[in-house]
Amino acid sequence: MDKSYSPRDIESRIYAAWEAAGWFAPVGDGTPYCIVIPPPNVTGTLHMGHAFQHTLMDVLTRLHRMDGDRTLWQPGTDHAGIATQMVVERQLAADGRTRHDLGREKFVERVWQWKEESGGTITRQMRRLGNSVDWSRDRFTMDAGLSEAVLEVFVRLHEDGLIYRGKRLVNWDPVLHTALSDLEVIAEPEAGNLWHLRYPLADGSGHLIVATTRPETMLGDTAVAVNPADERYQHLVGQQVRLPLTGRLVPIIADDYCDPAFGSGCVKITPAHDFNDYEIGKRHSLPMINILTADAALNDDVPPQYRGLDRFEARQRVVTDLAAAGLLEKVDPHTLPVPRGDRSGAVLEPWLTDQWYVRIAPLAQPAIAAVEDGRIRFVPDNWSKTYFQWMRNIQDWCISRQLWWGHRIPAWYDDDGNIFVARSEAEAQVAATRQHGKPIILRQDEDVLDTWFSSALWPFSTLGWPQQTRNSRSSTRRRCWSRASTSSSSGSPG
Repeated sequence: MDKSYSPRDIESRIYAAWEAAGWFAPVGDGTPYCIVIPPPNVTGTLHMGHAFQHTLMDVLTRLHRMDGDRTLWQPGTDHAGIATQMVVERQLAADGRTRHDLGREKFVERVWQWKEESGGTITRQMRRLGNSVDWSRDRFTMDAGLSEAVLEVFVRLHEDGLIYRGKRLVNWDPVLHTALSDLEVIAEPEAGNLWHLRYPLADGSGHLIVATTRPETMLGDTAVAVNPADERYQHLVGQQVRLPLTGRLVPIIADDYCDPAFGSGCVKITPAHDFNDYEIGKRHSLPMINILTADAALNDDVPPQYRGLDRFEARQRVVTDLAAAGLLEKVDPHTLPVPRGDRSGAVLEPWLTDQWYVRIAPLAQPAIAAVEDGRIRFVPDNWSKTYFQWMRNIQDWCISRQLWWGHRIPAWYDDDGNIFVARSEAEAQVAATRQHGKPIILRQDEDVLDTWFSSALWPFSTLGWPQQTRNSRSSTRRRCWSRASTSSSSGSPG
């Protein structure tokens, strides 16, 4: 007998026996009780937050199991689109290759291979903790059943007018070449500058001074805005300025967004490269001029001398040229929050691009009503105010990502740009043939869905929906506890 107690050997052996005996599976005909584990990232490892929350879930699961309830603690992992693709792309980079060298199909095969060989760290750790989950029901957001649920929900929401494709501003990562959600953006204060620029009035009577932290974006300006109550500029509203370095004439507009007390009170408006300016641009029907490529270099919509320059190189060139033209008033040191991608660390750009969106406001109404009428109660109650503030001001959800690893969007295009959303290419072809009167060539959308799209379906897709199984039929009646839709992308248990 060993002289010292070794919990590692004893606990591993006992847990393996429990799992082999199937003692964590639902048994009996008692009241159904289900906890659906917020799916951790397949690339991840457990941390203290997981340990805390898994302990609570395990205690509740074991309590209801001993009380005779038909109890399920549902396990599984999230495919973690960006994180997983980055892991495999780093492996390829070590061999001097990129995913484009493999092509989409071979690259996805390579990711599946990595998942089978190296993607089980977090589930091994859960076993080591003694989590009493039913491993026989282990799920993965990219497995066949869950993929069917994702496909079905996308098509149904599109048929109901709740999913649409539109051109809007997104957080664009110029390194990963994909849109990101706000939760994937890290904005921390960094030292920078505030450049004060002179915009000449078109009639030659003077100039306005605007301040910007990104002078290169002035090449995409489509207006200068002032506050309608600012007496200094009221007589100029409706007139024009000549945009420096481009010669374009842009209007002077009045908008309440402008703070007369900040700087000169004049704000340059670049609707295609700033989220606030985008909203102003929509209110005033301003043109939206995108001046950046996917790599964050300047494109052909800027004067020739700036085309092809990296955004930061272009910044220096623009400032130099403005100074040479006598249009640089002054430069002040300025600390500002700089948005960076949480995976790549790259400085992000607000970028105007076509993406898929979920129309959220109609979906938020039942959720708001459930709290208002007391069916759902926050503890402590003051959190309901935060909830209402968020839900009543919620924006449409950008669900497309420019990746190869993930659920590919079930939309096909003809040569005229018509879109056919369907459950399969064959179904899309039927719709296209009906419209054109003959079979035509279709191409599938290259984008994949945001990881959260599949994770949001987790509480019922893991139980068999859209198939009518015993579990999926009773899932609306059982007590089912999950935070999958709020925790899956980061791998954090909340």
